[in-house]
Formats: sequence, C-alpha cells, structure tokens
Amino acid sequence: MGVLTDYFRAPGAAAVVRALELTGGARPEFGEASEGAFDGVMAKGVDPGVLLGQLVAAIRAEPWRVDLVEDAAVWPTTPQPGPDGPWSEDDPWSTGPWVTELDDAARDALAEVRDDRIPAAVARWAEAAEWHGADPADLLPLAEDLIALARRARTAGERLYCWICL
Repeated sequence: MGVLTDYFRAPGAAAVVRALELTGGARPEFGEASEGAFDGVMAKGVDPGVLLGQLVAAIRAEPWRVDLVEDAAVWPTTPQPGPDGPWSEDDPWSTGPWVTELDDAARDALAEVRDDRIPAAVARWAEAAEWHGADPADLLPLAEDLIALARRARTAGERLYCWICL
C-alpha cells in the first residue's frame, strides 16, 4: 500500500474546502479552473515534509530538516483529536484523506529555481534515502512539473496544497 499525494494550487483554503465538501474529500479534479477543479500534479508518495522538503533543500543547496516545508491542515474540517484521542474507525483524522496548505517559502523556493540549476538539484534530490537509488533522469519530469506548478501558483497569487490519501 502506498501513500497517494497530489499537489495543486488554489486561491485559498476556503476554495479547497468548498471543493472537497462537494466530493466528500475525494481527490480534487485537475484541469481547467472551475468549481472543484484545480491545476495540479500527481506525485505519488512525495509527502510535503520529507520528499518535497528534500527537493526544496536541494534547490536551496542547504541541508534538509524536518520543518523546512511548513504546512497546515485544511481538511478534514472537524477538530483534530488530541494525542490521546478520542479516535474511532470512522474518524476522518484516522482515515483521511487529508489536505495541507504549504507555506509560501516552499512555493517560492520551487518557483525561483533557475532552469539551468534544476538538473543539479534533482541529482541531489535523488540521493534521498527514500528514493532507494532512483535515477535522477526518472525524477526530473516530476520535479519540473512541481516547479512549473509552483511558478503558476506564485504568478496567480495562489497557495500550494497537498492532498494525501492512504
């Protein structure tokens, strides 16, 4: 079982919540901007904190750290239980999906990388243990898609979001 992660851009958390309320939290549609459809990238297994954070670190040429990409929960909208619960089988915080809003610093790091520096950053990104020795050439298209999405988000004055499902 893998973790599904999709990144998309939206004008704000309220627009994301409205779209997710229409679908019960289902994966947002990607395509032309309309109610419930977003400009996005499917990035299976690229979680915001670790793998996206390692791409941001590679772009910035700095060490990765767990708090490099800050994110805040947007979905589910029910109050999150404390560490001791109450948890139940049907609690959306246990079952997902989850959506987080990424900080603008991560978006901007992706958006600002020069095109001629992308291959070197991806080569460094491929060294992450979580990639298990992946070939940088295989990761380059995904990195380019994430960078292009961040550029479009910044140009539009929008935020980046990550939809996560088990």
